[in-house]
Amino acid sequence: MSARLTGVDAARGLALLGMVLAHLHATTGPDGRATLVGELVAGRASALFAVLAGVGIALGARTVRTGRAHLAAAAGLVVRALLVGALGLGLVSLLGDPPAVILAHYALLFVVAVPFLRAPPRVLFPAAALWCVLAPVLSHVLRAGTPDGPGPQPSFATPPGELLAVLGLTGYYPVLSWTTYLLVGLGVGRLDLASARVARRLALAGLGLAAAALASSAALLALGAGPAGVDPVEVGRQRAGITPAGDPGWLVTAARHTGTPFDLAHTTGVALAVLGVCLLLAPRVAAVLAGPGAVPLTLYTAHILVAGLWGPFGTPAWALQAAVALVVGGLVRRSGRRGPLEAVVAATAARARAGVREHPSARTSAVRRRASPAPPAAGRPGDPPAG
Repeated sequence: MSARLTGVDAARGLALLGMVLAHLHATTGPDGRATLVGELVAGRASALFAVLAGVGIALGARTVRTGRAHLAAAAGLVVRALLVGALGLGLVSLLGDPPAVILAHYALLFVVAVPFLRAPPRVLFPAAALWCVLAPVLSHVLRAGTPDGPGPQPSFATPPGELLAVLGLTGYYPVLSWTTYLLVGLGVGRLDLASARVARRLALAGLGLAAAALASSAALLALGAGPAGVDPVEVGRQRAGITPAGDPGWLVTAARHTGTPFDLAHTTGVALAVLGVCLLLAPRVAAVLAGPGAVPLTLYTAHILVAGLWGPFGTPAWALQAAVALVVGGLVRRSGRRGPLEAVVAATAARARAGVREHPSARTSAVRRRASPAPPAAGRPGDPPAG
Protein backbone atom coordinates (compact mmCIF):
# COMPACT_ATOMS: atom_id res chain seq x y z
CA MET A 1 0.00 0.00 0.00
CA SER A 2 1.57 3.32 -1.03
CA ALA A 3 2.19 6.04 1.53
CA ARG A 4 -0.10 8.29 -0.51
CA LEU A 5 -3.08 5.96 -0.26
CA THR A 6 -2.33 5.25 3.41
CA GLY A 7 -2.45 8.97 4.18
CA VAL A 8 -5.72 9.42 2.27
CA ASP A 9 -7.23 6.41 4.06
CA ALA A 10 -6.03 7.80 7.40
CA ALA A 11 -7.80 11.10 6.71
CA ARG A 12 -10.93 9.20 5.69
CA GLY A 13 -10.70 7.17 8.90
CA LEU A 14 -10.58 10.37 10.94
CA ALA A 15 -13.57 11.73 9.02
CA LEU A 16 -15.54 8.56 9.72
CA LEU A 17 -14.70 8.56 13.44
CA GLY A 18 -15.54 12.26 13.63
CA MET A 19 -18.96 11.77 12.01
CA VAL A 20 -19.72 8.95 14.44
CA LEU A 21 -18.64 11.20 17.32
CA ALA A 22 -21.02 13.93 16.14
CA HIS A 23 -23.89 11.44 15.82
CA LEU A 24 -23.44 10.05 19.33
CA HIS A 25 -23.12 13.37 21.19
CA ALA A 26 -25.10 16.56 21.46
CA THR A 27 -23.40 19.15 19.28
CA THR A 28 -25.48 22.06 20.57
CA GLY A 29 -26.22 22.84 24.21
CA PRO A 30 -29.50 24.07 25.74
CA ASP A 31 -28.36 27.67 25.28
CA GLY A 32 -27.86 27.16 21.56
CA ARG A 33 -24.09 27.30 21.76
CA ALA A 34 -21.94 24.53 20.33
CA THR A 35 -20.72 21.89 22.76
CA LEU A 36 -17.10 20.79 22.81
CA VAL A 37 -17.92 17.97 20.39
CA GLY A 38 -19.83 20.43 18.22
CA GLU A 39 -16.85 22.77 18.10
CA LEU A 40 -14.45 19.97 17.23
CA VAL A 41 -16.27 17.91 14.62
CA ALA A 42 -19.71 19.28 13.67
CA GLY A 43 -19.62 20.12 9.98
CA ARG A 44 -15.87 19.54 9.77
CA ALA A 45 -15.87 15.74 9.72
CA SER A 46 -18.57 15.49 7.05
CA ALA A 47 -16.84 18.18 4.96
CA LEU A 48 -13.60 16.20 5.16
CA PHE A 49 -15.52 13.11 4.05
CA ALA A 50 -16.87 15.02 1.02
CA VAL A 51 -13.47 16.45 0.06
CA LEU A 52 -12.02 12.94 0.23
CA ALA A 53 -14.80 11.71 -2.05
CA GLY A 54 -13.36 14.02 -4.70
CA VAL A 55 -9.82 12.88 -3.93
CA GLY A 56 -10.81 9.23 -4.31
CA ILE A 57 -12.62 9.85 -7.59
CA ALA A 58 -9.62 11.74 -8.98
CA LEU A 59 -7.18 9.00 -7.94
CA GLY A 60 -9.35 6.44 -9.70
CA ALA A 61 -9.61 8.59 -12.83
CA ARG A 62 -5.90 9.28 -13.36
CA THR A 63 -5.84 7.02 -16.42
CA VAL A 64 -8.93 8.62 -17.99
CA ARG A 65 -7.57 10.28 -21.12
CA THR A 66 -9.95 9.53 -24.00
CA GLY A 67 -13.66 10.00 -24.51
CA ARG A 68 -14.31 6.26 -24.33
CA ALA A 69 -12.36 5.94 -21.06
CA HIS A 70 -14.27 8.93 -19.69
CA LEU A 71 -17.57 7.32 -20.66
CA ALA A 72 -16.57 4.06 -18.97
CA ALA A 73 -15.50 5.86 -15.81
CA ALA A 74 -18.75 7.83 -15.86
CA ALA A 75 -20.75 4.60 -16.09
CA GLY A 76 -18.90 3.22 -13.07
CA LEU A 77 -19.55 6.39 -11.08
CA VAL A 78 -23.25 6.42 -11.92
CA VAL A 79 -23.59 2.79 -10.85
CA ARG A 80 -21.77 3.57 -7.61
CA ALA A 81 -24.12 6.50 -7.09
CA LEU A 82 -27.20 4.33 -7.61
CA LEU A 83 -26.02 1.68 -5.15
CA VAL A 84 -24.80 4.08 -2.46
CA GLY A 85 -27.86 6.30 -2.89
CA ALA A 86 -30.21 3.32 -2.60
CA LEU A 87 -28.41 2.23 0.56
CA GLY A 88 -28.81 5.70 2.07
CA LEU A 89 -32.51 5.91 1.22
CA GLY A 90 -33.02 2.37 2.46
CA LEU A 91 -31.44 3.14 5.84
CA VAL A 92 -33.79 6.08 6.39
CA SER A 93 -36.79 4.03 5.19
CA LEU A 94 -35.88 1.22 7.59
CA LEU A 95 -35.00 3.28 10.63
CA GLY A 96 -37.42 6.18 10.30
CA ASP A 97 -35.33 8.91 11.89
CA PRO A 98 -31.70 7.79 12.23
CA PRO A 99 -28.75 10.18 12.64
CA ALA A 100 -28.37 12.39 9.58
CA VAL A 101 -27.39 9.96 6.78
CA ILE A 102 -24.99 11.39 4.22
CA LEU A 103 -25.05 8.52 1.71
CA ALA A 104 -27.78 9.71 -0.69
CA HIS A 105 -26.20 13.20 -0.85
CA TYR A 106 -22.79 11.59 -1.27
CA ALA A 107 -24.17 9.55 -4.17
CA LEU A 108 -25.40 12.66 -5.98
CA LEU A 109 -21.88 14.10 -5.68
CA PHE A 110 -20.62 11.10 -7.69
CA VAL A 111 -22.93 12.09 -10.53
CA VAL A 112 -21.87 15.74 -10.33
CA ALA A 113 -18.23 14.62 -10.63
CA VAL A 114 -18.75 13.03 -14.05
CA PRO A 115 -18.10 16.16 -16.20
CA PHE A 116 -14.92 16.96 -14.26
CA LEU A 117 -13.08 13.64 -14.52
CA ARG A 118 -10.47 14.99 -16.93
CA ALA A 119 -10.28 18.55 -15.56
CA PRO A 120 -6.82 19.60 -14.30
CA PRO A 121 -6.16 21.36 -10.97
CA ARG A 122 -5.73 24.71 -12.73
CA VAL A 123 -9.41 24.48 -13.68
CA LEU A 124 -10.77 22.73 -10.60
CA PHE A 125 -9.38 25.02 -7.90
CA PRO A 126 -10.61 28.30 -9.44
CA ALA A 127 -13.97 26.63 -10.13
CA ALA A 128 -14.16 25.59 -6.47
CA ALA A 129 -13.36 29.11 -5.29
CA LEU A 130 -16.00 30.60 -7.59
CA TRP A 131 -18.59 28.01 -6.56
CA CYS A 132 -17.80 28.61 -2.87
CA VAL A 133 -19.01 32.19 -3.32
CA LEU A 134 -21.83 31.74 -5.84
CA ALA A 135 -23.52 28.52 -4.66
CA PRO A 136 -24.57 29.81 -1.21
CA VAL A 137 -26.05 32.94 -2.80
CA LEU A 138 -27.89 30.85 -5.38
CA SER A 139 -29.12 28.53 -2.63
CA HIS A 140 -30.36 31.52 -0.64
CA VAL A 141 -32.33 32.78 -3.65
CA LEU A 142 -33.79 29.39 -4.57
CA ARG A 143 -34.89 28.68 -0.99
CA ALA A 144 -36.87 31.91 -0.65
CA GLY A 145 -40.16 31.16 1.06
CA THR A 146 -39.18 27.66 2.20
CA PRO A 147 -39.19 26.58 5.88
CA ASP A 148 -35.97 26.99 7.85
CA GLY A 149 -33.90 23.91 8.58
CA PRO A 150 -33.28 20.70 6.65
CA GLY A 151 -36.59 18.98 7.42
CA PRO A 152 -37.18 15.20 7.16
CA GLN A 153 -34.45 13.02 5.70
CA PRO A 154 -35.05 11.58 2.20
CA SER A 155 -36.22 7.99 1.90
CA PHE A 156 -37.79 5.74 -0.73
CA ALA A 157 -41.13 7.30 0.17
CA THR A 158 -39.96 10.79 -0.85
CA PRO A 159 -41.46 11.88 -4.21
CA PRO A 160 -38.81 12.25 -6.97
CA GLY A 161 -39.08 16.03 -7.29
CA GLU A 162 -38.92 16.54 -3.56
CA LEU A 163 -36.05 14.05 -3.33
CA LEU A 164 -33.94 16.08 -5.76
CA ALA A 165 -34.75 19.29 -3.88
CA VAL A 166 -33.77 17.79 -0.53
CA LEU A 167 -30.54 16.24 -1.81
CA GLY A 168 -29.49 19.28 -3.78
CA LEU A 169 -30.84 22.24 -1.85
CA THR A 170 -32.59 21.85 1.49
CA GLY A 171 -31.15 18.73 3.15
CA TYR A 172 -28.48 18.28 5.78
CA TYR A 173 -25.74 18.02 3.14
CA PRO A 174 -27.03 20.11 0.18
CA VAL A 175 -25.13 19.11 -2.94
CA LEU A 176 -25.54 22.53 -4.57
CA SER A 177 -23.14 24.09 -2.08
CA TRP A 178 -21.25 20.88 -1.22
CA THR A 179 -20.01 20.67 -4.80
CA THR A 180 -17.35 23.07 -3.53
CA TYR A 181 -15.86 20.23 -1.47
CA LEU A 182 -16.06 17.88 -4.45
CA LEU A 183 -14.20 20.25 -6.78
CA VAL A 184 -11.48 20.87 -4.21
CA GLY A 185 -11.07 17.13 -3.65
CA LEU A 186 -10.87 16.42 -7.38
CA GLY A 187 -8.14 19.04 -7.70
CA VAL A 188 -6.20 17.69 -4.73
CA GLY A 189 -6.46 14.15 -6.07
CA ARG A 190 -4.70 15.31 -9.25
CA LEU A 191 -1.66 16.49 -7.26
CA ASP A 192 1.39 14.41 -6.35
CA LEU A 193 0.19 13.33 -2.92
CA ALA A 194 3.29 11.20 -2.42
CA SER A 195 5.33 14.42 -2.21
CA ALA A 196 6.06 15.70 1.30
CA ARG A 197 6.28 19.20 -0.16
CA VAL A 198 2.74 18.96 -1.53
CA ALA A 199 1.50 17.58 1.82
CA ARG A 200 3.09 20.47 3.72
CA ARG A 201 1.55 22.98 1.33
CA LEU A 202 -1.87 21.41 1.77
CA ALA A 203 -1.56 21.60 5.55
CA LEU A 204 -0.35 25.21 5.62
CA ALA A 205 -2.77 26.45 2.97
CA GLY A 206 -5.62 24.70 4.74
CA LEU A 207 -4.81 26.26 8.09
CA GLY A 208 -4.52 29.70 6.49
CA LEU A 209 -7.83 29.35 4.67
CA ALA A 210 -9.65 28.09 7.77
CA ALA A 211 -8.35 30.95 9.93
CA ALA A 212 -9.01 33.61 7.28
CA ALA A 213 -12.62 32.45 6.84
CA LEU A 214 -13.33 32.66 10.57
CA ALA A 215 -11.62 36.04 10.94
CA SER A 216 -13.42 37.52 7.93
CA SER A 217 -16.81 36.35 9.16
CA ALA A 218 -16.18 37.71 12.66
CA ALA A 219 -15.11 41.07 11.26
CA LEU A 220 -18.20 41.37 9.07
CA LEU A 221 -20.48 40.45 11.96
CA ALA A 222 -18.78 43.03 14.17
CA LEU A 223 -19.43 45.65 11.48
CA GLY A 224 -23.13 44.83 11.50
CA ALA A 225 -23.28 42.87 8.25
CA GLY A 226 -25.34 40.08 9.81
CA PRO A 227 -29.11 39.70 9.57
CA ALA A 228 -31.09 42.74 10.67
CA GLY A 229 -32.22 42.73 14.29
CA VAL A 230 -30.24 39.60 15.20
CA ASP A 231 -27.39 39.64 17.70
CA PRO A 232 -24.04 38.45 16.24
CA VAL A 233 -23.90 35.73 18.91
CA GLU A 234 -27.22 34.37 17.69
CA VAL A 235 -25.89 34.34 14.12
CA GLY A 236 -22.98 32.22 15.30
CA ARG A 237 -25.35 29.70 16.87
CA GLN A 238 -27.10 28.99 13.59
CA ARG A 239 -26.29 25.46 12.39
CA ALA A 240 -29.22 23.69 10.82
CA GLY A 241 -27.77 22.44 7.55
CA ILE A 242 -28.71 25.66 5.77
CA THR A 243 -29.23 29.26 6.86
CA PRO A 244 -32.65 30.93 7.04
CA ALA A 245 -33.63 32.28 3.63
CA GLY A 246 -35.32 35.45 4.81
CA ASP A 247 -32.30 37.74 5.17
CA PRO A 248 -29.05 37.64 3.12
CA GLY A 249 -27.20 38.81 6.22
CA TRP A 250 -27.15 35.17 7.34
CA LEU A 251 -24.62 34.50 4.59
CA VAL A 252 -21.83 36.11 6.62
CA THR A 253 -21.85 33.49 9.39
CA ALA A 254 -19.11 30.86 9.49
CA ALA A 255 -21.06 28.48 11.74
CA ARG A 256 -20.66 24.91 10.57
CA HIS A 257 -23.37 23.16 8.57
CA THR A 258 -24.73 26.48 7.34
CA GLY A 259 -23.36 26.26 3.79
CA THR A 260 -22.33 29.92 3.65
CA PRO A 261 -19.19 31.01 1.77
CA PHE A 262 -17.37 31.40 5.09
CA ASP A 263 -18.51 28.01 6.37
CA LEU A 264 -17.50 26.31 3.13
CA ALA A 265 -14.11 28.06 3.10
CA HIS A 266 -13.42 27.28 6.76
CA THR A 267 -14.36 23.60 6.59
CA THR A 268 -12.51 23.18 3.28
CA GLY A 269 -9.42 24.64 4.93
CA VAL A 270 -9.73 22.24 7.86
CA ALA A 271 -10.14 19.31 5.45
CA LEU A 272 -7.00 20.28 3.52
CA ALA A 273 -5.03 20.70 6.73
CA VAL A 274 -6.11 17.31 8.07
CA LEU A 275 -5.28 15.58 4.79
CA GLY A 276 -1.88 17.28 4.64
CA VAL A 277 -1.04 16.21 8.18
CA CYS A 278 -2.22 12.64 7.53
CA LEU A 279 0.01 12.44 4.46
CA LEU A 280 2.96 13.46 6.67
CA LEU A 281 2.24 11.02 9.50
CA ALA A 282 4.67 8.24 10.32
CA PRO A 283 3.62 5.12 8.36
CA ARG A 284 2.75 3.10 11.48
CA VAL A 285 0.54 5.87 12.89
CA ALA A 286 -1.16 6.47 9.55
CA ALA A 287 -1.78 2.75 9.10
CA VAL A 288 -3.77 2.58 12.37
CA LEU A 289 -6.11 5.38 11.27
CA ALA A 290 -6.24 4.03 7.72
CA GLY A 291 -8.09 0.88 8.78
CA PRO A 292 -11.54 2.49 9.12
CA GLY A 293 -10.79 4.66 6.11
CA ALA A 294 -10.35 1.59 3.93
CA VAL A 295 -13.79 0.21 4.88
CA PRO A 296 -15.87 3.41 5.18
CA LEU A 297 -19.14 2.32 3.59
CA THR A 298 -19.49 -0.90 5.60
CA LEU A 299 -18.49 0.71 8.90
CA TYR A 300 -20.63 3.80 8.36
CA THR A 301 -23.66 1.65 7.52
CA ALA A 302 -23.08 -0.51 10.60
CA HIS A 303 -22.87 2.61 12.76
CA ILE A 304 -26.14 4.03 11.39
CA LEU A 305 -27.89 0.70 12.00
CA VAL A 306 -26.61 0.41 15.57
CA ALA A 307 -27.42 4.04 16.39
CA GLY A 308 -30.81 3.90 14.69
CA LEU A 309 -31.98 0.55 16.11
CA TRP A 310 -30.52 0.54 19.61
CA GLY A 311 -29.51 4.15 20.15
CA PRO A 312 -26.62 3.91 22.65
CA PHE A 313 -25.26 7.43 22.86
CA GLY A 314 -22.47 9.19 24.71
CA THR A 315 -18.71 8.83 24.97
CA PRO A 316 -18.63 5.13 26.01
CA ALA A 317 -20.76 4.19 22.98
CA TRP A 318 -18.48 6.19 20.70
CA ALA A 319 -15.32 4.68 22.21
CA LEU A 320 -16.69 1.17 21.67
CA GLN A 321 -17.69 1.86 18.07
CA ALA A 322 -14.36 3.59 17.38
CA ALA A 323 -12.43 0.62 18.79
CA VAL A 324 -14.44 -1.83 16.69
CA ALA A 325 -13.89 0.31 13.59
CA LEU A 326 -10.14 0.49 14.19
CA VAL A 327 -9.81 -3.25 14.77
CA VAL A 328 -12.14 -4.44 12.00
CA GLY A 329 -10.88 -1.86 9.53
CA GLY A 330 -7.27 -2.73 10.32
CA LEU A 331 -7.85 -6.45 9.84
CA VAL A 332 -9.70 -6.00 6.54
CA ARG A 333 -7.10 -3.57 5.22
CA ARG A 334 -4.23 -5.85 6.22
CA SER A 335 -5.89 -8.75 4.42
CA GLY A 336 -5.79 -6.78 1.19
CA ARG A 337 -9.52 -7.23 0.67
CA ARG A 338 -12.43 -4.83 0.61
CA GLY A 339 -15.27 -4.61 3.07
CA PRO A 340 -18.45 -6.46 2.02
CA LEU A 341 -20.36 -3.37 0.86
CA GLU A 342 -17.25 -1.89 -0.78
CA ALA A 343 -16.73 -5.17 -2.65
CA VAL A 344 -20.29 -5.23 -4.00
CA VAL A 345 -20.14 -1.60 -5.14
CA ALA A 346 -16.67 -1.98 -6.67
CA ALA A 347 -17.55 -5.18 -8.54
CA THR A 348 -20.79 -3.78 -9.93
CA ALA A 349 -19.12 -0.54 -11.00
CA ALA A 350 -16.30 -2.52 -12.63
CA ARG A 351 -18.82 -4.50 -14.68
CA ALA A 352 -20.43 -1.25 -15.81
CA ARG A 353 -17.06 0.15 -16.89
CA ALA A 354 -16.18 -3.05 -18.70
CA GLY A 355 -19.55 -3.08 -20.45
CA VAL A 356 -18.89 0.37 -21.89
CA ARG A 357 -15.32 -0.45 -22.90
CA GLU A 358 -16.36 -3.74 -24.58
CA HIS A 359 -19.46 -2.38 -26.30
CA PRO A 360 -19.51 -3.32 -30.01
CA SER A 361 -19.23 0.33 -31.02
CA ALA A 362 -15.99 0.59 -29.04
CA ARG A 363 -14.51 -2.48 -30.75
CA THR A 364 -15.58 -1.18 -34.18
CA SER A 365 -13.92 2.17 -33.51
CA ALA A 366 -10.74 0.42 -32.41
CA VAL A 367 -10.66 -1.69 -35.59
CA ARG A 368 -11.19 1.39 -37.72
CA ARG A 369 -8.35 3.21 -35.97
CA ARG A 370 -5.99 0.28 -36.57
CA ALA A 371 -7.04 0.01 -40.23
CA SER A 372 -6.70 3.72 -40.94
CA PRO A 373 -3.33 5.00 -42.19
CA ALA A 374 -1.41 6.97 -39.62
CA PRO A 375 -1.82 10.74 -40.07
CA PRO A 376 1.27 12.80 -40.76
CA ALA A 377 3.14 13.79 -37.62
CA ALA A 378 2.18 17.24 -36.44
CA GLY A 379 4.73 17.56 -33.69
CA ARG A 380 8.24 16.56 -32.82
CA PRO A 381 9.23 12.88 -32.81
CA GLY A 382 8.36 11.34 -29.48
CA ASP A 383 5.63 13.83 -28.61
CA PRO A 384 2.76 12.19 -26.67
CA PRO A 385 -0.56 11.90 -28.49
CA ALA A 386 -3.01 14.72 -27.93
CA GLY A 387 -5.86 14.27 -25.45
